[in-house]
Amino acid sequence: REAPIPKMLAPCLLRRVVFTVPLVFVVALLLTEPVRSDQEAGTAIPAESRPCVDCHAFEFMQRALQDLKKTAYNLDTR
Repeated sequence: REAPIPKMLAPCLLRRVVFTVPLVFVVALLLTEPVRSDQEAGTAIPAESRPCVDCHAFEFMQRALQDLKKTAYNLDTR
């Protein structure tokens, strides 16, 4: 014969976990200090010496085009 306590204990524990886990996350979020935009992270590279996003995209597209040309050449030679 099974005792009725374990059957009742499982839903109670589940309910407690369902409420405790989000509560822990909320408390952790409240206790952590938000990152402000005026804080510098590590070594900052001045904007003048950083390539722009368009330059990165252009370089990426050039490399992709070169890879495509090599692949096409290799397929043609086969």
